Amino acid sequence: MRIASFNINGIKARLPRLLEWLEERRPSVACLQEIKCMDENFPAEEFEKIGYHAIWHGQKSFNGVAILADGVKPEERQRGLPGDESDEQARYLEAEVNGVRICNLYLPNGNPQPGPRFDYKLAWMERLRARCLAHLQAEIAAVVLGDFNVIPEDKDVWAVKAMEDDALMQPESRDAYRRMLNDGWTDALDVLNPRGGVWTYWDYQAGAWQRDHGFRIDHMLLSPQCADRLRAAGVDKEYRGREKASDHTPVWVEMADR
Repeated sequence: MRIASFNINGIKARLPRLLEWLEERRPSVACLQEIKCMDENFPAEEFEKIGYHAIWHGQKSFNGVAILADGVKPEERQRGLPGDESDEQARYLEAEVNGVRICNLYLPNGNPQPGPRFDYKLAWMERLRARCLAHLQAEIAAVVLGDFNVIPEDKDVWAVKAMEDDALMQPESRDAYRRMLNDGWTDALDVLNPRGGVWTYWDYQAGAWQRDHGFRIDHMLLSPQCADRLRAAGVDKEYRGREKASDHTPVWVEMADR
């Protein structure tokens, strides 16, 4: 079972690239972030044509997440992250697919920091931890994945100095991420690449892609039930270099069948 995550950075603009990736890689489950479209404008029929069924949680011009599954309909379990009824941003979607709880997220960026946006980021991470801790306590086979907007360690960025003031690698952001791992989640990419140097994002500016100035902010966290089934994890780096590409590239994890 291959489960993938892809911050598509605008589904309308990247649809040809997205369909290309789906047909070439054929993940069992594909989680999308930053679809940037209203619910009524989501191109579900384009995915149906190639055998994928979808659920989505959209928002005009910003945010938005979706879960696609090959040959089966994702069974929705949660729309929006619990814990703050005033939060209307479309950043979280949860579904059951083939016996695995898929938790797809687009975590707030938090810039500029300090300030209200960074405070919102940290509060959102605490709510995420609470939701995920409930899954651990219930012994649910779960994968929490998406754009976390957190660079966990110095080994996960091309140059520490370049990002030291960014919300993505502030001590508070890193501590919140580390607390989740300490609860019992396994960072699949990190476990299989302990020396770091694996990037999932390259900015459009300053020739970042051409110079390989990237960092790792797209993560896949496995519950103990899924970590026991871990076989491989990786990054589809080549898709960042294609025409009209997203600034992120797909990440994926492969788990053995039960």
